[in-house]
Amino acid sequence: MLGKLLERLKEKEDRMIGIRRHLHENPELSFQETETARYIADFYKDKDAEVETGVGGNGIKVTVDTGKPGRTLALRADFDALPIVEDTGLGFASKNEGVMHACGHDAHTAYMLILGETLIEMKDELHGRIVIIHQHAEELPPGGAQQMIADGVLDGVDNVLGAHVMSNMETGKVLYREEESMTGRGFFKLTIKGSGGHGSSPHLANDPIVAGAHFVSEIQTIVSRRLNPFESGVVTIGSFDGKGVFNVIKDQVVLEGDVRAMGDRTKKTIEGEIKRISSGLEETFGVTNVLEYKDDYPTLYNDPALTRQIASAIKAADLPTVTSVEECEPQPPSEDFAYYTKELPSCFIYIGAAPDGDVYPHHHPKFDINEDALLIAAQAVGSAAINYLNGDSKE
Repeated sequence: MLGKLLERLKEKEDRMIGIRRHLHENPELSFQETETARYIADFYKDKDAEVETGVGGNGIKVTVDTGKPGRTLALRADFDALPIVEDTGLGFASKNEGVMHACGHDAHTAYMLILGETLIEMKDELHGRIVIIHQHAEELPPGGAQQMIADGVLDGVDNVLGAHVMSNMETGKVLYREEESMTGRGFFKLTIKGSGGHGSSPHLANDPIVAGAHFVSEIQTIVSRRLNPFESGVVTIGSFDGKGVFNVIKDQVVLEGDVRAMGDRTKKTIEGEIKRISSGLEETFGVTNVLEYKDDYPTLYNDPALTRQIASAIKAADLPTVTSVEECEPQPPSEDFAYYTKELPSCFIYIGAAPDGDVYPHHHPKFDINEDALLIAAQAVGSAAINYLNGDSKE
């Protein structure tokens, strides 16, 4: 049976690539996504599966019921793009100015559509159920995962499997990590209000830039002096809006920052320290502050037993497209797949997709992937799904 799945997916590789290029040309942001959601739903029309649209917003849930007893595995793929002006020079570059598939979600959707179609065609040979989650708004907190979960997308599901193509990982490799696998993320915005005045008379004003500069320096001590040396965290100020006239003291400044931590307890410690330091500015500098803090995504935790099962199944499949299946280091980015891992034992794997030539990181205007990764993703996830539902039979 595994051989049949792999053969069918190989026969459909050109369709997979065609879907990816269509989606790449027509990207949508998380607050749009209506055309993409409609495209996905239309793909499953007249196929032997239950299709639910509008799940948690723009999400689509596809249930493939074999009619035979067994476990239920959910397969998740996201489909939103990013507010980035594309600079790849691709023949199928974005037609939507200022919007780009700069994270590989077009590839995720393309491989999952073809894999879903193939599993539907072969469902009489399977046991249990497959739930395919086409998720909206991964890039926009609070994230589509949380919204779809609240709308019951995991009802009756036993485990969840997801995959992400990675431009910084060698094409042909499938990588995994047990336990903490990707960082949790937080966002903060601090508005510091002082009193404006003339640069020649600072004693008649109260300069919020000085308070803001102190805050920037002070929060860097959180990681070095407030975290256990064996904990991992990062605090970044990405925006300091203090622009004005050179000889004028501003009334207020606004700072925005990013928090990453490999552990929810660590992230909570960082949040508390940011709040403590910001409140201390009022006493130290006589300013007033407004702090907005959002705890975006939790740390992504891969269930060890399920992750070992998934990795073993892909290794045992001996896929001709896969050069190795290996454990990797924890990954610095964040993913709202982490919310599924909070609900059920889940596993998130990585598909190497480094293109030939220059490699650009995710969320870069020149980001691109090796399209060989689509077939690799479909075959790897498909192999794991068959092993999960039917055992390790290669018939």
